[in-house]
Amino acid sequence: MNVHESEKLASICEKMGYTLADKREDADLIVFNTCAIREGAEDRVFGNVGALKKLKKQKPSLIIAVCGCSTQKESTANRIMRTFPFVDIVIGTFNLPNFQHYVEAVKTGRQLELFSEGDIDESIPYKRTSGDNAWVNIMQGCNNFCTYCIVPYVRGREKSRQEENILNEIREIVAEGKYKKITLLGQNVNSYGKDLTPAVPFSKLLRDVCAIPGDFKVSFMTSHPKDLTDDVIDAIAEEDKVLKEIHLPAQSGNNRILALMNRKYTREKYLDIIRKIREKMPNARITSDFIVGFPTETEEEFKDTMSLVEEVKFDGIFAFMFSAREGTVASKMDGQIPQEVKQRRVNELLALEKKIQEGKK
Repeated sequence: MNVHESEKLASICEKMGYTLADKREDADLIVFNTCAIREGAEDRVFGNVGALKKLKKQKPSLIIAVCGCSTQKESTANRIMRTFPFVDIVIGTFNLPNFQHYVEAVKTGRQLELFSEGDIDESIPYKRTSGDNAWVNIMQGCNNFCTYCIVPYVRGREKSRQEENILNEIREIVAEGKYKKITLLGQNVNSYGKDLTPAVPFSKLLRDVCAIPGDFKVSFMTSHPKDLTDDVIDAIAEEDKVLKEIHLPAQSGNNRILALMNRKYTREKYLDIIRKIREKMPNARITSDFIVGFPTETEEEFKDTMSLVEEVKFDGIFAFMFSAREGTVASKMDGQIPQEVKQRRVNELLALEKKIQEGKK
């Protein structure tokens, strides 16, 4: 999603007459498009922005903009403006379509607009930068409110694009003839279309995309287990254009921790979904995400995650240590796990994953 929105920002910059600079020292405009999912990502933003202080002093006309998820949070935006007064533009996710306005208005003073959630803007093209893959955003926002996740607070509630707008965009992409893969994007693609009138199931969108003539494959990210229904599994299995690759974040293998995370499914439900996928698509590539060290997680509960990974034998996993994000429910929970314990657990999980992958060779 971050890459795709950066493509939108690049298109806006080109529309204003900017071209890509080879190095920062040559730039007239420097834009940081931020991510708030984990603390490390935000820390890198502060480091990179701080490194521009000297350049801004040498080149006062340089415009520096910090945008995206991190700056949708009032505390982070205020910290940037307080710590780095040489930054000209600080705007959140909802204001990205108005980026040209802020650049043009920068001489009137630093711009700060954070919270004006708006509709999906269909008017801005993309400067596609991902080779033969074209990202297509099908929705924005999330309604799940997992207790560890900042996304609903920085991207708002779920809003689906009209199906015809999505199909028209894909028809234009296919007509260009240089993209071999279409990747549908959303915080939870399985929830697509529930807010439309009439509702459009994600399975229908998948089949309608596949009905577009052309030589291309279809992928999507990311799925939430609670919404991965049988009709979606059937569409993936039956449509030749859909890649048999499903990223299905489990996050934990323990039911108590899943409930604390507000994931709205159980270990047993997750394993049932895996069973259905493998019955329909024995050779499907299944990957997952896991968070270790969630508040109050015991050693036995961590072992439940290890056993889930051992049982499913994923084709790949991403494992993360719990990162407390300001403003989330989990950041205020008692029983925060020490860093050294989280580090050991993630190392153990990754070691198990490595062993599983080596056993498949």
